[in-house]
Amino acid sequence: MNGKFRQVGVVCALGLMLATAGCHRKRKTRSAPKSENYAARLRPIVAARQIRVMHWPNFSDYEPLVETFYDDRNFEVAWIDDSGKPTAQATAFIQAFRDAALKGLNAEDYDASLWQDRVQKLRAKNDDDVAIFDAAMTVSVMRYISDLRIGRVNPTHFNFDINTTEKKYNLPGFVSDNAVDATDVAKLIRSVEPDSDQYRRTEEALPHYLDLAKQQAANPALQQPLPTIARPIAVGGTYGALQPLAARLALEGDYTASATPQSDPSAFTQELSDGVKHYQARHGLTEDGKLTALTIASLNVPLNDRIKSINDSLERWRWLPNEYVNAPLMVNLPEFVLRGYGDNHALDFTMKVVVGKVVGDHDTPVFTHEMKYLIFRPFWNVPISIIKKELTPHLAKSGIGYLASKNFETVDNAGNEVHPSVAEVERGGVIVREKPGPRNSLGLVKFMLPNEYDIYLHSTPAPELFDRTRRDFSHGCVRVQKPADLAVWVLHRGETPGDWGLDKVNEAMNTGQDNHTVSLKKPVPIVIFYLTANVGEDGSMHFFDDLYGYDKRLEEVLAKGMPYPATPQKVNPKASPEGTD
Repeated sequence: MNGKFRQVGVVCALGLMLATAGCHRKRKTRSAPKSENYAARLRPIVAARQIRVMHWPNFSDYEPLVETFYDDRNFEVAWIDDSGKPTAQATAFIQAFRDAALKGLNAEDYDASLWQDRVQKLRAKNDDDVAIFDAAMTVSVMRYISDLRIGRVNPTHFNFDINTTEKKYNLPGFVSDNAVDATDVAKLIRSVEPDSDQYRRTEEALPHYLDLAKQQAANPALQQPLPTIARPIAVGGTYGALQPLAARLALEGDYTASATPQSDPSAFTQELSDGVKHYQARHGLTEDGKLTALTIASLNVPLNDRIKSINDSLERWRWLPNEYVNAPLMVNLPEFVLRGYGDNHALDFTMKVVVGKVVGDHDTPVFTHEMKYLIFRPFWNVPISIIKKELTPHLAKSGIGYLASKNFETVDNAGNEVHPSVAEVERGGVIVREKPGPRNSLGLVKFMLPNEYDIYLHSTPAPELFDRTRRDFSHGCVRVQKPADLAVWVLHRGETPGDWGLDKVNEAMNTGQDNHTVSLKKPVPIVIFYLTANVGEDGSMHFFDDLYGYDKRLEEVLAKGMPYPATPQKVNPKASPEGTD
C-alpha cells in the first residue's frame, strides 16, 4: 500500500477506537457497495501474500493488485451477498474455473476442486471463512482473467520479442468495475480473450480433442502403439496391424471404414491409403498415402500430447499484442508456411518457407514487427561468425582467391573494394559480402523488418528445398517460395507509390539496380510465430512437430506451477547475426 493510503488507514484505526461510526474514504469503484464487516480479517490475509488453503498459496505476484482492489472498495467483500452466500458472479466464475481445461488452462490454478468445500463452509457464517473465500476468489479471478488476456508466462522469458505490456488490464479496476457485478460472466470472459477467428477455432477444437483423448484412454486397442515398419507400404501391400491402424485413423475422422468386407484383412487398401494421406496432410508429413515409419510414429503420439500442443498454441495466441492478433503476414515456423491476409483478415495466400535449421542452433526466433522496406538485388554482408566457421577453412586451403571464386568481394566501411590478407579477413578487419545476382544467398529480394535478431524474409537461389517436407535449412532467416508474388502483395499492401505489378517487380529483381531499397509507405505488421497445433484451411486440426523444442520449454515452466515467470530468461538468440544463409 502506498504512503497516502497507509496514513488514511492509521486515521481510520484511531477513529474506530474513538467512535463507533468509523472512518470512510470515498470508494474508487463503480460496483455496488457490499459489507465492510470483514475488513479486519481481509487486511491481514492480503498483507500475508499467501492463502494457505489455496492450491497455489503464494500470490505475491498479485498482492499489490489485490491490495489496491480491496483498498479502492474500503475492504468491502466483493463476492459475498448480504445473506452470506456467494454472489451469482462468484458462482459463475467457479463454473468457469471448473471448465478451464476447455480453454487450455489448468483448472487447479484457480482452485477448481476446492470451491465446493469453501461454499459449504460459508453456511456456518464464520467471519474467517468469509474473508478467506472472498480473498481467494479475488486472487483466482485476477489470475484467470490475466491468464486469458496475456497468457500465463511472459514470452520474454523465452527470449521472444513479444510485448504484452499494452494488453494488460488495470486488474483491480477491471475486476471491481466489470467482473464483480457482471450481468453475463461468460460474455465478459470472451471479451478478455484474443479477438481472432483463428484463436477461436483452435479453442473450439479443444473440447473435441479432450473427448477423443477420453475415448482413447477407455479403449486399450487405441492405446497400443502401432508396430513400426522398415519400408513404406503402398496400396496392395500388407500390414499386420491394419485393424488397429484403421481404428486409429477413424478416431480423428481421417478414415471411414467401408461397408464391404475385405477379402484380405491385412491388405493395405486404397481407402486406407486415402485415410493415411488425409492424416499426413494434417500432420506436416509427405502426402503420398504410403504407410511410413514417420507416419506410424506420428499416429503413436497420444492424443493427450496433441491436447498439450493445442494448449501451447492458445497460450501463444494470448501473448500477441492487439495489433498483431490479426496481422496481415504470419509465418508459422513448425509448419514451414507463410500466410497473407487481406481485408477482414480473409486469407489471400499461403506460401512455403524455409526456416532456421535445428542443427547448429540457428533457430528462427518468435517475434512481432513491421515490414518497412524491400531491397532488390541485395548484397549479403557475411557475419564474422560465419566467416570463421564456414569460410576460414576454405581460405586456409585455397587462399584469398577463394572469395572471388564464390562470388564474394571485400570492401571497407564506405563500400570501396580492398585487397586484404587472409588474416585481415579472419579477424574481421574488412567487410566480406556476396555480390548481388541470382547466385546470391539472399536471392534477388529481401523483405526487411528491423529487429534485434537481424532476421528477415528473402528469396533463395535454392528453390529445390521447397520440395522437401521438412524445411529447416537456413541460418535463421525465412526464405520464401514465391518472392516476386510476395513483393507485389507487400508493395500493394504497403501502399507504395508506383505501379508495382509483377512485371516491374521481376525487372527490379532480374535486371534492376543492385541493392535498391524501396520503402513501404505503410508498414506491414508481421508475426514470426510458433504453432504446433493450428486449424487449417480445411477446418480440421493440424499438428506439427515441436521443431525447436519451444513447446517443451513452455510445458516445463508451466509444470512448476504458480507464480509463473514474468521476467526474461538469460538466453542468447540462437539465430546468427544477419540471419543469413
